[in-house]
Amino acid sequence: MCSHVNHLGLTGQKDWQLKTTILDGDWTFITNNGVDFRGSAKKPGSQGVYADVPLHAGLVCVDAPGGLNLESQKRLFDLVLSNLEEGGSLTNQVLQVTLSPDGSVELARYGMPT
Repeated sequence: MCSHVNHLGLTGQKDWQLKTTILDGDWTFITNNGVDFRGSAKKPGSQGVYADVPLHAGLVCVDAPGGLNLESQKRLFDLVLSNLEEGGSLTNQVLQVTLSPDGSVELARYGMPT
């Protein structure tokens, strides 16, 4: 099952306010605001909303300088779903999705907490 924060009645909530809903619902959370949830990409888990979370259902961070149009969103989401199908559960992991200005996409998984 999946949903959007808007469909859960959480429109306008701050990142830290979403934490309880995400964790209590055992949601794998997808965000384009990775810094607020994982901290710096160079030191994930050192800061951010998930810094003190010992167990979570996963975090997908999409970094796309310049934003995403609908076609880019669909493309990246398809890549995320393929990665989940191939790699399995994201429990205590981050799937980092980075869209470069040239259109290339890099996916990386890493543990968090480390």
